[in-house]
Amino acid sequence: MPDKTFNALIDGREHDPFRVLGAHRDGEAWRLSVYRPHASTVFMEAAEGWQPLLRKGRTDVFQLRLAAPLPAAYRLKVVEEGVERVFRDPYAFPPGDASHDLYLFNQGVNSQAYNLLGAQMQTREGVAGTRFRVWAPSAERVSVVGDFNRWDGRTHPMCSLGASGVWELFIPDLPAGSLYKFEIRNRHTKAVIVKADPYGRAFEKRPATAALTPAASGHAWTDADWLEHRGKCDWLHAPMSIYEMHVGSWMRHPDNRFYTYRELAARLPAYLVDMGYTHVEFLPLMEHPLDESWGYQCTGFFAPTSRFGSPDDLKALIDALHGAKIGVLLDWVPGHFPADAWALAHFDGSALYEHEDPRLGKHQDWGTHIFNYGRNEVRSFLLSSAHWWLNEFHIDGLRVDAVASMLYLDYSRKAGEWLPNKFGGRENLEAIEFLRALNEMVHRDFPGALTMAEESTAWPMVSRPVYLGGLGFSMKWNMGWMNDTLDYMAKDPIHRRFHHERLTFGQLYAYSENFVLPLSHDEVVHGKGSLLGKMPGDEWQRFANLRALFTYLMTAPGKKLLFMGGELAQGHEWRDGEELPWHLLQWPPHQGMRRLVRDLNHLYVGTPALHDQDFMVEGFSWIDCHDADQSVISWLRWARDGSFAIVILNLTPLPRRGYRIGVPHAGEYRECFNSDSRHYGGSDLGNDGVLVASDQSWMGRPASLVLTLPPLAGLVLVSG
Repeated sequence: MPDKTFNALIDGREHDPFRVLGAHRDGEAWRLSVYRPHASTVFMEAAEGWQPLLRKGRTDVFQLRLAAPLPAAYRLKVVEEGVERVFRDPYAFPPGDASHDLYLFNQGVNSQAYNLLGAQMQTREGVAGTRFRVWAPSAERVSVVGDFNRWDGRTHPMCSLGASGVWELFIPDLPAGSLYKFEIRNRHTKAVIVKADPYGRAFEKRPATAALTPAASGHAWTDADWLEHRGKCDWLHAPMSIYEMHVGSWMRHPDNRFYTYRELAARLPAYLVDMGYTHVEFLPLMEHPLDESWGYQCTGFFAPTSRFGSPDDLKALIDALHGAKIGVLLDWVPGHFPADAWALAHFDGSALYEHEDPRLGKHQDWGTHIFNYGRNEVRSFLLSSAHWWLNEFHIDGLRVDAVASMLYLDYSRKAGEWLPNKFGGRENLEAIEFLRALNEMVHRDFPGALTMAEESTAWPMVSRPVYLGGLGFSMKWNMGWMNDTLDYMAKDPIHRRFHHERLTFGQLYAYSENFVLPLSHDEVVHGKGSLLGKMPGDEWQRFANLRALFTYLMTAPGKKLLFMGGELAQGHEWRDGEELPWHLLQWPPHQGMRRLVRDLNHLYVGTPALHDQDFMVEGFSWIDCHDADQSVISWLRWARDGSFAIVILNLTPLPRRGYRIGVPHAGEYRECFNSDSRHYGGSDLGNDGVLVASDQSWMGRPASLVLTLPPLAGLVLVSG
């Protein structure tokens, strides 16, 4: 073979190493070629023993002339710096046919590209090994590098799969848990860069950044009944109370070590069941390099973070939660990715996953890159990430972060810092198309799974089906309700009468979307103070205000979300570097707050009127929304069977005796909840359990009740 045959390989430019390596016909015979940059000698196993290969000139190419073709499973023995290694030749296993899957990937509709790309365990010609594939269309050469080849990109160059932009190599006998990355030589700049696998399923612990070749899952799922129930559940009318949680700071060991996924599995489900929650929502669990990002600066879109254990450990936690009838939601971040040089940014030396133009591709607030939703392969990547978590980890839904930043091209940008769409508008048409495809896929492929949008603008029909022109989300966070409510509750009660509309305005749009009412982690960080810290007044009033806020949350129309620690009434902001201040529960006011949250959850779940028609105007009617002077509001919640609950909030520190409200009919009513109960730390002012409504009409209703309203408190009454 002429010397120039190996020039590209030796120079690190070869796009098809199978063209020159392995066994090839040479006239009437065969010739075996092996390239091992660190080898002093190379042998091939034959029936008569180990046959030496001859070094070709001064190169690191070794060759052996053969009389007949070799079986695919032939073995080589190399001696490198005195160390002997025996292995099968990767270049005896050429790429297989993946044209159909590659076509779907290149079309942007492959939602299971995790089976196509990344590192996959495979058996070829009876030989087990790992197949690597990576998308790098601007590469001149791509190699697999790892702890198995001295991180030397000359040793395992990959084969280009043509116009698909994908590269492939099968490495036989490579054990699970081997560290690897991809070394990429850009075809234009000739720069050589080393990148983590975008489809990596497990990574080594930070600050190291290599992926690990996958092992077969050893987890045997036991949640078949849960998944069947989920698929049949009428979630529109079901109760949903979500405990939002950061895994790394819920609980920690005395030496401040994280709890592992399995340690959480032993404690978290029982806690959530006792507290009456129906769902837990984890802040992002995808691999990320920086603890302080809480997972929102994701670098491993297919890998659970190794901080807390292995993928199987996470499956054990989710299985345990499903066994306790707790749904599992996962915060997912398709809006942006960090600029770390070893990750997705300029992956193959070009703007591959992002935009080249910073007016499209750079997020001004977070210093991150924005995904190029108009690129088909990027859509396949993101759709596949969502599909992976729902399929592989049995996640029950995705909370999609920062949707507003995806929808608007001018999000957080000044004039001249953004580019309009093809119609001259500010809407990101490609992002809209992607979000619709995402929601259609989730609802089609995973019965009962939910998607929730964190969307802070008035974008219409976020939670309406795609076939009606909506974005297709199941639900949307009601940021307007959250902002108005917290603004109102932070005011001194003497001034609340001038801001009464903060509590009533939300009903003008409450049924335009399927809303979740969130008191999330974003409201207790970055100098905003804790929920308790936002409340005005002395200590007693602050606790009473917070009890009233939680009563309002759990009785207003919409599904519920509370960030961890709220139930403890912690005084300081959330601190992600330590566990929640569980020690506060030694003090009665904090004990009372946790009892209140627990009882409210159980009341909400057990009272159909409080959840059955959360998204329907028929499920709510005002009793009185006009009593601004006394800062009292009252309303009815209705179930489809006609049952109802009455809610009254008195948001001043003044008790109000003889307060009359209109009710649907005369007869007995029971005070089933009072946030001022001494059980919760209140003054224990109330109505002694049972009241009788007279047939005196009031407020346009045929009957009325006379109540005592405790200070800074909420009451819930039911008929009979």
